[in-house]
Amino acid sequence: MNKNVLVTGSEGFIGSILVARLKGEGYTVNNWDEKDGDISITPIDLQNIDHVFHLAAQTFVPKSWDEPYSFYKSNTLGTVNVLEFCKTNKISLTFISAYVYGAPNTLPISESHELKPANPYMHSKILAESVCKFYSDNFDVKVNIIRPFNIYGPGQSNRFLIPEIILQTLSNSEEIKVHDLIPKRDFVYIDDLLDAILLSMNSEGNFNVFNVGSGESYSVKEIIDLIQKIANTNKAVVSNDNVRKNEIPDVIADISFAKEKLNWSPKFNLAEGLKKLVEYYKNLK
Repeated sequence: MNKNVLVTGSEGFIGSILVARLKGEGYTVNNWDEKDGDISITPIDLQNIDHVFHLAAQTFVPKSWDEPYSFYKSNTLGTVNVLEFCKTNKISLTFISAYVYGAPNTLPISESHELKPANPYMHSKILAESVCKFYSDNFDVKVNIIRPFNIYGPGQSNRFLIPEIILQTLSNSEEIKVHDLIPKRDFVYIDDLLDAILLSMNSEGNFNVFNVGSGESYSVKEIIDLIQKIANTNKAVVSNDNVRKNEIPDVIADISFAKEKLNWSPKFNLAEGLKKLVEYYKNLK
């Protein structure tokens, strides 16, 4: 297989690191981001592309309630536009989806779990996945959908939980403040996610969906304790007990299908990933 690929959303957290990884492994990378036009309506005019990694999306969930149309336009219609490009040029696709399960009926969550949209963002991604399946079944477009759980790593926005906690831990403040200590999530380090994304290019079958997580969950309190241990701090932890509406208490990914079909397993447990990330933030100072 030739190594000429397209990455949409190439300037985002995952996309920018994916581009660097691909270039480091000898791929010729074509980028598509906002400066290249609206992904939902702008024709993709590129030649000799062998594979597409589609990450371009609106992602800030609270905003989806205020501007639902923009989320359906970018996330759903944008995916249709990419699929049209793949169909016309007989190109395979890796589509990055997320947060489509809602409150889990059982744990761990497998790929066959019911999809329950709780906000316009989730609904736009579920619709996009449905279109991927339709194009695979009816237009013979090879599609692999990657469903990452809670991603963390260098370069992530500081408004996410783990960067926020690390920055407070390393700051001069005497306290670490959070909204809620109780919710548990399955965290996957960015390097492990990239491994799965790249492996998806060579997967068998015309349509697959892969959970990518760690297979374990940690509470906010457990994350704070791990980070403080790594940073050798002992700050007071203050929670305002602000439980979010429709908060999901626990999320664990069933990653057995990715292990079986992609020969993929996470290389970093949470403590190892957090150690790398704490060092990253220390070096930024």
